[in-house]
Amino acid sequence: MSSRVRVTGDDLSLEEVGAVAGGAAVDTDLPDGTRSRMRASRRAVESILESGQAVYGVNTGFGRLSDVRVDREGLAELQVNLLRSHACGVGEPMEREEVRAMLLLRANALAAGYSGVRPAVATRLLELLDRDVTPVVPRAGSVGASGDLAPAAHLSLVLIGEGEARGPGGQRRPGGEALREAGLEPLELEPKEGLALLNGTQAMTAVGTLALLRAESLADAADVAGAVSLEGLRGSPDPFDPVVQEARPHPGQEASARRLRALLRDSEIRESHRYGDPRVQDAYSVRCMPQIHGAARHAIAHVRDVLEREVNAATDNPLVEADRPAGERVLSQGNFHGQPVASALDYLAVGVCHLATASERRTDRLLNPDLSDLPAFLTPEPGLRSGLMMAQVTAASRVAECRHAAEPASVGTIPTGAAKEDHVSMGMHAADQAERAVRAAEQVVAVELIAAVQAMEFHRPLRAGRGVESAASVLREEVPRVEEDRPLAGDMDAAVGLVRGGAMSRVVADSLADA
Repeated sequence: MSSRVRVTGDDLSLEEVGAVAGGAAVDTDLPDGTRSRMRASRRAVESILESGQAVYGVNTGFGRLSDVRVDREGLAELQVNLLRSHACGVGEPMEREEVRAMLLLRANALAAGYSGVRPAVATRLLELLDRDVTPVVPRAGSVGASGDLAPAAHLSLVLIGEGEARGPGGQRRPGGEALREAGLEPLELEPKEGLALLNGTQAMTAVGTLALLRAESLADAADVAGAVSLEGLRGSPDPFDPVVQEARPHPGQEASARRLRALLRDSEIRESHRYGDPRVQDAYSVRCMPQIHGAARHAIAHVRDVLEREVNAATDNPLVEADRPAGERVLSQGNFHGQPVASALDYLAVGVCHLATASERRTDRLLNPDLSDLPAFLTPEPGLRSGLMMAQVTAASRVAECRHAAEPASVGTIPTGAAKEDHVSMGMHAADQAERAVRAAEQVVAVELIAAVQAMEFHRPLRAGRGVESAASVLREEVPRVEEDRPLAGDMDAAVGLVRGGAMSRVVADSLADA
């Protein structure tokens, strides 16, 4: 990835979205080819306006009011009124990272050259990113029908010097004031440009993309936590054998099994109980990790495929086709509808929920003296001390959150817009629920990591697999062993940071490289 992310309209990666969300710089100069494509699209809109043809949202009202014609002298006011009237979001603001991702995605959608807007509109969105002006966007208010209308309206008001924004210091202030401090002038919208700023799936896609990137790290962390738990429980790695995966060749299953084998390589703990162990099979949460984690990987891979397409899609309505030999066309259609994204993000929530439920069951096996030969709650003096007893309770509470978040949002259509929008995607709800599921699952897996490393250390001086030992070393840099009872909240936060920050993914990568 270059030092500055460049917007072309057709080759933005999810990793670039994540980087810009986290503060990476953007190139505010659009490539020549992108600018030419946008100018051609803009000329087509101007040509159609000169012809007197009625074009939805350009010289007509919106939604149910699309049959109302607007005079030429009212066209600029029409676009401003659209932003103002649609800025009706409620609730807590979206996170800064989510809004930055949304700004980038909106600029990229316009850069595709189907929206009929000037290059200056996309450039101004990029300038907000470059100068760290972050619009204040209420989280609730979108049904994902004509896209994320309310969030996009709040985002776009700042372009015209209205709404609210945060500057580099994070202080909330009027949008016009934030622009002035950044050395920017309010943008004067021309016909269609307000509509082009609103229609699209960029809010749900922004939230969903950041959740997906975290889910990919989470899947690796679940494999690591599971491998450490297996060592702590003195389980068998035989179910991870390549022959088993070849007999049922699902890619996600094979990927998790390969990671587990790499993490467990050269385990002295395994060798100590390879022969003479009376147990024939481990519990499902241990034995079936490739199948359970692999199914989550399938969901994650599918969502990545959907979002990679969506971040480079033109989601405006109407779309402008400017390069036809027979002349320009303006096509009213439904690319703004969020169903593809909403359905995929529901699937993501379900996938990570299974990572969490299996993880919590392994944690219980580590702590419950009826299910292992380990000390109760992994404390040297059970009774006098409670050890990690309550950690499993916390994990159980977060699994409940995962289950709630995994209830599909995208089936909850409610007609809006005087029944003109008679089927909506609820895509923003699906994105929020996917993020909630990922956040809760990160916490569950973090608890397992703490418990699993504590359990594995009861088998000293025997060494665990190389990858497991690496993971334990990383955790121990942040979370000391629990000898005497202490508040665990800070330890859990530190472990969540390792899961979310990709530390366990790096352990996996190193283990695979050494295998």
